Amino acid sequence: MLFDVAQLLKEGVGAREGYSLDEAVEALQESGTTRVWGNMTLTCTDKGIWVSGKIEANASGPCSRCLNPIEYPVRFRMEEEYLPTVDLGSGMPLEVPEVKDGAFTIDSHHILDLTEAVRQYFIVNLPMKPLCKEHCAGLCPRCGANLNEGGCDCSAQVDPRWSALLDLLPTGKR
Repeated sequence: MLFDVAQLLKEGVGAREGYSLDEAVEALQESGTTRVWGNMTLTCTDKGIWVSGKIEANASGPCSRCLNPIEYPVRFRMEEEYLPTVDLGSGMPLEVPEVKDGAFTIDSHHILDLTEAVRQYFIVNLPMKPLCKEHCAGLCPRCGANLNEGGCDCSAQVDPRWSALLDLLPTGKR
C-alpha cells in the first residue's frame, strides 16, 4: 500500500489523485486479514497529503456465540493526513512537530505508506462480537451443544435461588 506522492506535492494545494486499492497483505494476527480493497482520494494540503476513502478488508475468527469459524468483511471510512519529512525542492529534513502526536509521515523518498493507518482503522472497526448469522442460538450453557444444529437433552433447571420468582408467573407459563 505504497504511493509515490512527489508529483502530487509538486502540483500544490488542492491537487488530487484517485486510486483503487486491492492488495494481499500478510495475515494480521488480530483478525487473519489477508486482503484489503477500496477506493481513495489523495489531496495535497498546505501541510501534506490528505487521504480519504472507503476501505474493506476480510476478517476471520470464531462466532462469539457458537464458536464456529467464520469469515466476514470489515468496512470503514479512512480520513488521515500524512506529513512530509523532507522538503520536496531542497531535500532538506523538515521539522514535523505533529509526528510526536502520532501523525503519519511521508518518507524521504516521497512514498506514502498506508499500511499502518489501514491496520489501525481496521482494528478499531472490528465488530466486538462477530456472529455467524444474526440469530445465532449459541451453545447450551450446561452441555455445550451447538443449538444451531438442534436442541440438546439438558433439562431446563432453575437456580434454586430464583425459584420463588416462578410463583409470580401464570400457571401455564412455567
